[in-house]
Amino acid sequence: MSTLKPMTTPSIDGNATAPRSGAPARWIATVSARLQSLPVRTRLELPGGIAVGAEHASVVLRLLDARLLPLLALGQVGRLAEAYVEGQLQIDGTMRDLAEVAAALVPGDPTRLDDAAGPARWWSRLRRSSRSLSRHQPRRDREQIEFHYDVSNDFYALWLDPRRVYSCAYWPDGVNTLAAAQEAKLELLCRKLMLRPGERLLDVGAGWGALLLWAAEHHGVRAHGITLSTQQHAYVMRLIAERGLADRVSIALCDYRDVPEHGTDGGPYDKIASIGMFEHVGRAQLLPYFRKLRRLLKPGGLLMNHGITAGGLHNEQLGAGIGDFVERYIFPGGELVHVSHVMAAMAEAGLETLDVENLRPHYARTLWAWSDALEARLDAARALTSERVVHAYRLYLAGSAMGFERGWMSLNQLLASRPDGKVGATPVRGAQSVYPFQRDHLYRS
Repeated sequence: MSTLKPMTTPSIDGNATAPRSGAPARWIATVSARLQSLPVRTRLELPGGIAVGAEHASVVLRLLDARLLPLLALGQVGRLAEAYVEGQLQIDGTMRDLAEVAAALVPGDPTRLDDAAGPARWWSRLRRSSRSLSRHQPRRDREQIEFHYDVSNDFYALWLDPRRVYSCAYWPDGVNTLAAAQEAKLELLCRKLMLRPGERLLDVGAGWGALLLWAAEHHGVRAHGITLSTQQHAYVMRLIAERGLADRVSIALCDYRDVPEHGTDGGPYDKIASIGMFEHVGRAQLLPYFRKLRRLLKPGGLLMNHGITAGGLHNEQLGAGIGDFVERYIFPGGELVHVSHVMAAMAEAGLETLDVENLRPHYARTLWAWSDALEARLDAARALTSERVVHAYRLYLAGSAMGFERGWMSLNQLLASRPDGKVGATPVRGAQSVYPFQRDHLYRS
């Protein structure tokens, strides 16, 4: 079970001795005015019986420490989320209503965190790069992955689909259940990779094995996955044995940097999938990451990189304290980069981008499905983890759905190849890979 880190209680105007039971009138007045402008009827209750906002409210925020009031006045929703996890704030209302309130409270655009010019921007980027390098060494990566994914297999099973696909689903017309949407996503990935029977597929960050098993059972490939999560590894090993797929599917507890590049158990692979993985790699390690994948990929082979990207060009996380909350309680070490930076790193690594598809609204819908499922089983979730973990994930799922709806984050599938340099050796002259440079193969029944 993950151990959530404690937060410190802020003070009003930096005054650490501010009384816990009172709050300056100016903060109360500011908050009262803000509550009146919210899209959902909201009431704030303070210690001492003070209440402001709507009388018949859909969302009630109950501050147990009045020193948190400035956070609400200033729209620091991430710090308020920390207060909720730590038991200093109580919330009544649905997660969907709460997300609307949080979005309205955020001041300005939370993706614009690096607007400094000249030397200031240069120094900011240097500091960010140094921080990213220090956070993404093998030992720290393993610790950070285990912090998130080893909370509890059974906890994730409460709100994921039966295949436990923990990444953006695909919702084509007529698909209305999470299970069907995740199967549609798995099939979309396999079609984009143009998987053929007998090919070798590497799944980097294989999760609970959904893509490995789908690709082997529906497309006849030999699939190998890697993960840093001991719980996921044990779970997938059990599935492989139960389904009698040991001759075609395998998974290793392994860092991507340590995947063999040659030999019977190593590369090169015909196709590689990186699904929801590169967000954990870190901005400073993107180029080495894609260079490693290129070396693992056969000349002419295809790579699918599916993951969360930043809504802004320069921010690595969201403002208003949102990114700090996610870093502390959900994804330590996670970093966002704009899709243009991802494509630049792939190109510098020698990979040619072939196709880009933005599935941002699909992820918002996926996250709401996860959120609704968790909300329906809160008692079971508490029995498997702790109240603090449940509080953190309630806000994380609903808040992320809200962020994708508003374009603060995005989700992109980038298909790339390792060009083989053989101009006339493919059906499409100059393709230098199996890719046909059109999408007809995706939509054939």
